[in-house]
Amino acid sequence: MKLQRKNRLRATALGALAVSSALVLTACGSDDNTGTDAGGDKTTAAASDIKCDDAEGQLRASGSSAQKNAMDLWVKNYMAACSGVEINYSSSSSGEGIVAFNQGTVGFAGSDSALKPEEVAESKKICKTGQGINLPMVGGPIAIGFHLEGVDKLTLDASTLAKIFDTKIKKWNDPAIAKLNDGVKLPDKAIQPFHRSEDSGTTQNLGKYLNAAAPSDWKYEAEKKWPAPGGQAASGSSGVASQVKAVDGSIGYFELSYAASQDITTVDINTGGATPVEATSENASKAIAAAKVKGTGKDLALDLDYTTKAEGAYPIVLVTYEVVCDTGNKADTLGTVKSFLTYTSSADGQKVLTDAGYAPIPEAINAKVRETVAGLK
Repeated sequence: MKLQRKNRLRATALGALAVSSALVLTACGSDDNTGTDAGGDKTTAAASDIKCDDAEGQLRASGSSAQKNAMDLWVKNYMAACSGVEINYSSSSSGEGIVAFNQGTVGFAGSDSALKPEEVAESKKICKTGQGINLPMVGGPIAIGFHLEGVDKLTLDASTLAKIFDTKIKKWNDPAIAKLNDGVKLPDKAIQPFHRSEDSGTTQNLGKYLNAAAPSDWKYEAEKKWPAPGGQAASGSSGVASQVKAVDGSIGYFELSYAASQDITTVDINTGGATPVEATSENASKAIAAAKVKGTGKDLALDLDYTTKAEGAYPIVLVTYEVVCDTGNKADTLGTVKSFLTYTSSADGQKVLTDAGYAPIPEAINAKVRETVAGLK
């Protein structure tokens, strides 16, 4: 079973790395809209399904590092189809993306948390006739990755995770961990938890899960800034993953695509259901499918159930939103924003996500996203 999991992760990693190495964030000007991947084979971007419409020039966007590998795929496919258009997505953090959006320096931002009321109010200065809205575009599991020599399978629950990240549980052979891992030889080794150094929607979503599923053990508000003392910080999901990969005894959190690309073993989550749940795109989709739209008007912010015990539903999930103005978008980038987001929310755009370790947005919600994108002004 564990070998099968590693094989799945390696296959995903190869796909993600091939895309990243092939990505060129400048317009190629080629008439060959099928594109070529890193191995020399034609891509299956289905250029005829990407409608360039009024897209032109350069579109700058920034934000969530959680969706970086998805954005790499989308940008590569889109630019192969739309000659002369340049999409430049800067993968930083959700917090930095929202700041850039509200300063008017990007056409859209990626955020793993919906806009706060004060951020919506701030956006009205940029959107002029409208305001910032949340468009759910990428789903997926927040994987809990670990590196523990001699251990290649580990189950944890919300309570033990909360105590580990709050540095209340300090050794890998702690009785609380051992109880969840009968038959696993756990070493008497210090736990080294890693967290994000900058404001992060991934951090906030992990906090929401711990708040909901282990309220007596995680007393911190779910904010983008890491709240607990102790542990070590690293920049971006890629930085946390790199540290976990390198440090024996470590544990951290990041999107599944980062676990896949660095071949990091992930924790199964005991939700209280019949069996622990593995972090996979399919299992995350089962949890995201139960989400409800809590936004009003054109805003499509979602309410996720972090306490699900449904069989096979992985509870630590996030949804990355593309943040745009509902009206009042800049005239010089509006055509490109609409064209690009029409592709990313299309059936073909969503289809590429699974192989990169993400979960497509459920169709019932995605249909509303496409309708909203079409009406952007």
